[in-house]
Amino acid sequence: MEDFDSFTLERNHELGVGHFNAGRFFPAHEAWETSWKQAKGTADAEFFKGLSQLGAGYVHLQRANAHGAFTLLRRAARRIAAYPGEHRGVDTEAVSGAALADADAVERAYRDGRPIPEVTPPHI
Repeated sequence: MEDFDSFTLERNHELGVGHFNAGRFFPAHEAWETSWKQAKGTADAEFFKGLSQLGAGYVHLQRANAHGAFTLLRRAARRIAAYPGEHRGVDTEAVSGAALADADAVERAYRDGRPIPEVTPPHI
């Protein structure tokens, strides 16, 4: 995995997008978590926190942790949706909507005692 601390916020965001779109959710989470730390005190801090939570939510799905997945996907969607339209190259409405839909599907299955359903993470 890259040394995210050695990169700029912009480079970490670029890496986060690349990793996420390739299905590598843990490094995406790490890249965006570093971006969040780099953005602390700015208007973008919550955006990057949301993206970091998005990556973590899909990591939980990969690890079959339904509760962790739907909890983090909801948090991510809420934070990302607070930046309407396109923000830093992210269609925030599409990404937050997809994360919410996935969270709903996973939570329904969890509450009904069914296996975690197949979901398709959004493309960023």
